[in-house]
Amino acid sequence: MKTVKGYKLFRLRKNGTLGSLFINRRAVLPEDTWMEAADHPTRGYTRRPGWHVLRHRHAPHLSTKGRVWRQVEVADYTEMVRPESQGGIWLLAGKLRILPEGETT
Repeated sequence: MKTVKGYKLFRLRKNGTLGSLFINRRAVLPEDTWMEAADHPTRGYTRRPGWHVLRHRHAPHLSTKGRVWRQVEVADYTEMVRPESQGGIWLLAGKLRILPEGETT
């Protein structure tokens, strides 16, 4: 499985667990576990199945209040060109693993 590392902004809950910012918000996302992407159509959002990941910690269109950047590893991905104001190139991944904080590079 070919993988690449990138960054994803997560919602940081008061209990320390991580969650998605907008889609499937209730799910708890564990560290160091490969997760398959699932399609969760959400009213008001464009349907873009897959985990949305950036190559760098750069997403000027998103607030970081109550959120945390984490390094992730992804597989089965395609690149999607977005405006620089939205982070530039997105990786839409079929699989994602949140790296343990000590494992980041």
